[in-house]
Amino acid sequence: MARVSDEGLRAGETKMREAGLAEEAIASFRHYYGQLVAGEDGVVPESEIEPVEELPAIGDLETDDAARREALDRAVILKLNGGLGTSMGLEKAKSLLEVKDGLTFLDVIVEQTLELRRREGARLPLLLMNSPHTRDDSLAALARYEDLPVDLPPDFLQNRIPKIRTDDLQPVSWPANPSLEWCPPGHGDVYSALVTSGMLDELLERGYAYLFISNSDNLGAVLEPRILAWMADEEIPFVSEQCRRTEADRKGGHLARSGDGGLLLRETAQASDGDMDAFEDIERHRFFNTNNLWVDIGALKEVFERREGVLGLPMIRNRKTVDPADSSSPAVYQLETAMGAALEVFDGARAVLVPRGRFTPVKATNDLLGLRSDAYVIDEHRRVVVAPESSGETLLVDLDPDFYKLLPDFEERFPHGPPSLVECDRFTVRGDVEFGRGVVARGRVEIDRAEEGRTRIEDGAVLEG
Repeated sequence: MARVSDEGLRAGETKMREAGLAEEAIASFRHYYGQLVAGEDGVVPESEIEPVEELPAIGDLETDDAARREALDRAVILKLNGGLGTSMGLEKAKSLLEVKDGLTFLDVIVEQTLELRRREGARLPLLLMNSPHTRDDSLAALARYEDLPVDLPPDFLQNRIPKIRTDDLQPVSWPANPSLEWCPPGHGDVYSALVTSGMLDELLERGYAYLFISNSDNLGAVLEPRILAWMADEEIPFVSEQCRRTEADRKGGHLARSGDGGLLLRETAQASDGDMDAFEDIERHRFFNTNNLWVDIGALKEVFERREGVLGLPMIRNRKTVDPADSSSPAVYQLETAMGAALEVFDGARAVLVPRGRFTPVKATNDLLGLRSDAYVIDEHRRVVVAPESSGETLLVDLDPDFYKLLPDFEERFPHGPPSLVECDRFTVRGDVEFGRGVVARGRVEIDRAEEGRTRIEDGAVLEG
């Protein structure tokens, strides 16, 4: 196997060089490929971690106005924008999907950024990490905002790595669609991509000191000056925003402490089957990562130099098929990292407890229906927040994936837009159901239409219980 794995590594490196990828990206691939060959699976045993009991809350942070103003003028807003929304059947950047009041994710993000600048009097550049598939359309959308550019390029590109066959650890070949031979190395690639693109050095040269990083599909992730000022005042190199876990979060990753007392994140793929009960125990492991992160740019540069260009985040080994739509296609490993896991590589990294409203990602049409509905509004600061007249409960939407998973099917069944959900706690639909104009849902609503053919909810219907 050693000779085969050596051949696999050389083949992977050659493939990346021929594709024009930077040597730093190749070095990172070499690091994780070595872990794969060594049999590492990225599992974090429950026996080697401890739960986190308490965290400082955002409302308790004490900040100084002068420090806040200085930090804000040295901060950059970075949005991860490489996703195509393929799980919803999209073939363009998910951030260009209409999400609220005729605005796309990217429109709302730009409005949030411009509002922050006006209110705080700071430069606050908006920077995107794009993929080759999202770059052109996203930059064209940004170009409509003439007052958005400052002194930085608008984006940089994420890296990509070969998918590795599970049988012989060689880079997979798939002539039917060569683009499927590649995968992004997880959102943990953001740090390496900052280096390989030259953006990290440019940020430092222009006097920027702090990055606020979040996903473009999470409109609750607006730069919060209190966290930034706290970070600057206490010279914290890395901050991770955390929310309290609920029953809805049992399957997601959580915060923990390592044996030496440092913070770490454990994702679902890093928990063994035998540890799943403890992993899903929301009273034991109380906090989950929002993927809203704060990074000291100088500290990031120092860590890369100290680690010789490889950040060394924990590996996540995802087993998939080369063609996700073809279960008979060859099995492959995708070697990924999570950006929140950088908690482990920064000495003095901290976590802060934030309200649930800072975590409103759209991963599926379930989330999109809730966000498009009147259960959420855009406030005077252009933040997407729960409507004031809401019931106060977290809205849960559960649509039948057979009829609502893909965006065209979803929109066909809501031709007049979403029903009113502002008074709804849970909205469940099973079967093929089309909704008329002005439908209202209150409380816990479950619609179950098992018969063949489509059922239509009439205009103005009020659904309760």
